[in-house]
This record gives sequence, structure tokens and C-alpha cells, in this order.
Amino acid sequence: MSELVQSLDGLIWSAPLIYLCLGAGLYFSIRTRFMQVRGFKEMLRLTTSGKTSAAGVSSFQALAMSLSGRIGVGNIAGIATAIAAGGPGAIFWMWAMAFLGASTSYIECTLAQIYKQKDDHGQYRGGPAYYIEKGMGQRWYAIAFAISTIVGTGLLLPTVQSYEIASSVGNAWGVPSWISGLLVVIGLGVIIVGGVRRIATFAEIVVPFMAMGYMIMAAIVMALNAEQVPVMFALIMDNAFNPNAAFGAILGLAVQWGVKRGIYANEAGQGTGPHAAAAAEVSHPAKQGYVQAFSIYFDTAIVCTSTAFMILSTGKYNVIHPETGAVLAENLPRVTNAAGELIPAPAGSGYTQAAIESVFSGFGASFVALAILFFAFTTIVAYYYMAETNLEYIARNKAPAWSVKVLKALIMASVGFGAVWSSEGVWALGSVGVGLMAWINVIAIIILQKPALLALKDYEAQKKAGLDPTFDPDKVGIRNAEIWKEIGKGSGPAPAAVGSRPGVETP
Repeated sequence: MSELVQSLDGLIWSAPLIYLCLGAGLYFSIRTRFMQVRGFKEMLRLTTSGKTSAAGVSSFQALAMSLSGRIGVGNIAGIATAIAAGGPGAIFWMWAMAFLGASTSYIECTLAQIYKQKDDHGQYRGGPAYYIEKGMGQRWYAIAFAISTIVGTGLLLPTVQSYEIASSVGNAWGVPSWISGLLVVIGLGVIIVGGVRRIATFAEIVVPFMAMGYMIMAAIVMALNAEQVPVMFALIMDNAFNPNAAFGAILGLAVQWGVKRGIYANEAGQGTGPHAAAAAEVSHPAKQGYVQAFSIYFDTAIVCTSTAFMILSTGKYNVIHPETGAVLAENLPRVTNAAGELIPAPAGSGYTQAAIESVFSGFGASFVALAILFFAFTTIVAYYYMAETNLEYIARNKAPAWSVKVLKALIMASVGFGAVWSSEGVWALGSVGVGLMAWINVIAIIILQKPALLALKDYEAQKKAGLDPTFDPDKVGIRNAEIWKEIGKGSGPAPAAVGSRPGVETP
């Protein structure tokens, strides 16, 4: 089964998807006139602004919710797998994907705000399925995304998170994988019964705390290895571009794995971030677009880079060609596999644990285990919210109670299964989940970009006039954004259901 999943992963994450994601990020950067650079100050200002309402969460809570999905094992174990398969040069391409992906995130998250709606409980719901139907008028395409997201976030992606929790906890404290998996399943069950508000509150408290502690540790490790920092930067840049460098044989793989793990970690273009973005209470859709663009920087430039720097500055990594199996660099001691053979230490959270252990002996394994526990658990919680949102979409916000219970049971079963399966199997499953969503969503936002660009133009014009921007969809020529007419009136009735005729008028 593991070989079949890995073959499917290779098919989905072929060169066309890699270049589609990079190309879309570059295209949106040009179309938005590099808003991720021009608007950086505005991103910071908006991140802590806004307020909650009966229908939506604050901008910061929406940011925390999206970060709880973005900051997971991809930021620790995923970076290790990128280095192991693509060499140190993969980190440069991860940075490039984050820079370009910030504009992609703006587009998809602004679209989620424009086309959001209220569910039967009076709370905002939205995401790619909603904007695909309202903006394109293609219900079948929207359902295809919704199904891929339910499968991806409800079944495939949680396995990676639970596996890395069990693996890191086992390395640190010798806890059997099945016990770790059972405890995570119980904790998940307690959280998801509380709905989006409990998820938002939980993320708002946990995400900043866990990210800050992780960054402090990375800074300490780098400071104690300061003489290696210039060498590390030179290694990254050399291996990103030089085909004659030590890892030149995998130059193409550096691009592939940098983009692949970059998207896995920061989720730009994947279509998961817009779900949290749609839940925010803001006066203009572009506000949440700015905030979510900033989340890409925070995730990659701070958390992912912290992991990369710890691993590379301490030299605690291996590089193994993913296709030929050739060992290009082996800096960690070999381990014994199930057959009793000595093999290179597999990529994952163990690289980061070894990096910190080299500086703080006896402490690194436990610290990373705790970080993985917090990062991965909040990500699983966010995955459930995304899966439930798409289930509600398919059912027109009237999902039977039994279907929601089945979804909860499936995601908890997925968590339990992932904790005891193989590293190669769970990472391939996760990559398949990400790839399926990315293919559908990136194509959709390329087609649907116009409303997001109109919103940006309108927002910037109002800011230039000294106003706190508000949104009138009719004024800027955007149709099917019924919720904003209700917001403009200051009333709260739920808007018309998804399904009215699509269209964007030419201004």
C-alpha cells in the first residue's frame, strides 16, 4: 500500500504542479504590483485590528486559526524531509515559494471573504468551494474541491501530524505509538465538539505561545553556532543554483522539494487558508487578504526558517537521492530498521531533535516533542474545521447530524491510524492530500482573480482618501457577494444560499 501511495504522490506532484504553483505566485505578484512588499506595513497593522461579532471571529483569531493549520509538522519534520531529498538548496526555493505565495494567499483569502455566507447557526462560512460556485457558477467543480478537501483534511493529512507526534514522543520519552495516538484522539474529540469558536479561542492562545518558544530556541542554537551561519547561507545559495555543487545532481529536486514542502508548510494556493479567512469579521475583504498574506511570511520566514537554520547550522542532516537512494551526505549515525539492517537515519523530526541535542544534551528530544505536540495538534483541529466546512457546503449548510458525527469519527480514526503507520506512507498520504487541493484551487483562483484585484484597488483608493475602507460589491462591480449588502446595512440575516448566477461586471 505504501508503494502505491508514493507512486500516486509522484504522479500528482509532477513538474506541472510545481511550475503551476510558482508561476501563479509570480503572476499574482505582478498583478497585485507586489502587494506583499508594498503592503507589508498594512499587513502588520491589520493583524491585530478588528473585532469579533456574533457571526465572525476577529482578524487575529482568523490569523491564529489559519496559522494553526499552517504551523504543523511541515515546519519541523517537513523541512527536514525537504533537506534530505532536495539538499540545502531546497530552503532557498521554499523562501521563493513563500515570497510569491503571499500574493497567492491574498487572492484566495480575499475571494473567500467576498463570497462568504452565514450558516444556519449565523456564523460565517466560506472557502474555495464557495467562491468557485459563486464566482464561476460551476457547482460540480466546487463539489470536486469540497470532496478533495474532506478527503485531504479529514483522512489523509491528519495521519502525518499524528505520526510525527507519536514518533517524536517515542524518541523523547519511549511512549508506545499506540498510546500517543490514543491520547491525541481523545484530546481532538474534546476540542472539535465545541465548534469554530472553541477552535478560534484555542488557536489564539496556543499558536503565539508555541511559535515564540520555538523561535527563541532556534535563536539560541544559532547563536551558539554563530561561526557556522555564514557557511550555512553559502551552502543554501550554492546548492540552490550551482549544478556543480556537492548536491548538484539533485538541483531539480531542490526546486521540487522546496516548492512541495513550502506549500505543505505555508499552504499558499492549497486552498486551506481561505476557510479561516472567511470566518473573520472585517469591514472590507482585502483586510483579511492582507492578514493572510502576512501569515505566509510568519510561517515560512520565521518558523520554517528556524527549523532549517537549526538543522543546517549544526550539520545534523542527511541527503539521500529520493529516486536512486544514493547517500549524498550522511551526518547522522545509522539506525537499525525492522529487519535488523543499519540504514541512514530517516528524515523527520529526528533531525531537529538531533540539532538541539547537539547544543543542549538531554533536552532537545523533549523540547521538539513538545513543539511537535502543540504544532501538530492545533493543525489537526484546524483540519477538522476545514473538513466540516466543506461537508456543510455540499449539504447547503444543512448537513445531517449523523454525517457530522461520521466525519468526526473518521478524522479520529485517521489520527489513530497515522500514529502507528510508516513514515514514508503517511508523508505520501499527506502530499497526495495537499496536491489534490492545490490542483483544483490554483486553477480556480487564476480564473477567479478579478474580484480580488478589484477589491485591492478599491481598498487602496479608500485608504488613499483617508478612509477606513468598507466594501460595497455593487460599487466595484462584483456580483453574488450578497453577504456584504447585509453587512453594509448593518443587519444580520443570512444571505441567499450558494447557487445564484455568477458574474463580475466590468468596471
